[in-house]
Amino acid sequence: MRVALLAGGTGGAKLAAGMQEEIGSDLAVIANTGDDVEALGVHVSPDPDLVTYWLNGEIDAERGWGIRDDTFTVFERLKRLGAPSWFGLSDRDLAACLYRREFLDAGGRPTDAQAQIARGLGVEARVLPMTDAPVRTQVITAAGPRALQEYLILDGGRPRVEGVRLEGIEAAEPTPEALAAIAEAEAVVIGPSNPVISIGPILAIPGMREAIAASPAPVLAVSPYVAGAVVKGPTDRFMEGIGRPTTAAGVASLYAGLIDAMVVDEGDPDPPPAEVPTLAAQTLMEGAAGRVRLARTVLDYAATLAP
Repeated sequence: MRVALLAGGTGGAKLAAGMQEEIGSDLAVIANTGDDVEALGVHVSPDPDLVTYWLNGEIDAERGWGIRDDTFTVFERLKRLGAPSWFGLSDRDLAACLYRREFLDAGGRPTDAQAQIARGLGVEARVLPMTDAPVRTQVITAAGPRALQEYLILDGGRPRVEGVRLEGIEAAEPTPEALAAIAEAEAVVIGPSNPVISIGPILAIPGMREAIAASPAPVLAVSPYVAGAVVKGPTDRFMEGIGRPTTAAGVASLYAGLIDAMVVDEGDPDPPPAEVPTLAAQTLMEGAAGRVRLARTVLDYAATLAP
């Protein structure tokens, strides 16, 4: 089955790793780039790189981000020389960002840079940035707007979220590769990533929702709520900030008119969304076996929805 998977943070990346085990190169991951940032003289693309490290097995699974057993030798020297220290990059992570910076400075596209990074690291699936245009997520707080990474790292994600703004979204468009992946897919899956800051920017790109809606493939979402709570990250804070319930039904409301079905956790105490069919299953992805199990569940469910 050819699958186009929309993903941002850890949940979507973990599902991508499980799906790659099942379908290999038939998987295309459309990754959020709204939290890209310029730091330490390089272009950092956190979500596409996070997905890539989960797919090639280098991820630090305990932290859920970064590269396992990597060192921070260069970053520590940069700090000693006076560079800003709020955004840290380990050595091998910095290497990918240096490569991307040089690629882009030479006139290359982010899509082609990410494709080469994934190939160089032995990834079977395709990792596709959602757009080649610059889009930056801004978090609206009582003190004013904050760039997403500054909000999460410098502010510790503590200030109350009053809204989200996507700078540059009006001028952005889906890449030809992302549109082709959706058009050719036999299933379009919205991963269990933060629906506001990870999936939201992807769906906000002009033409993206229309492309998904036009696909003959079934579209299904996987809820990020496990037993009524998120496993990791500030999903609740952002859902509350935009006035949506912190439940699977609240997440489904953000995808209204787009999804045909949803996979929810079998231990979720909240009522599932009433607007679309749901499948209750074990969605906690513990270890490689858990990731593959959920991937297989999603793929099998998608097959029952196929026209």
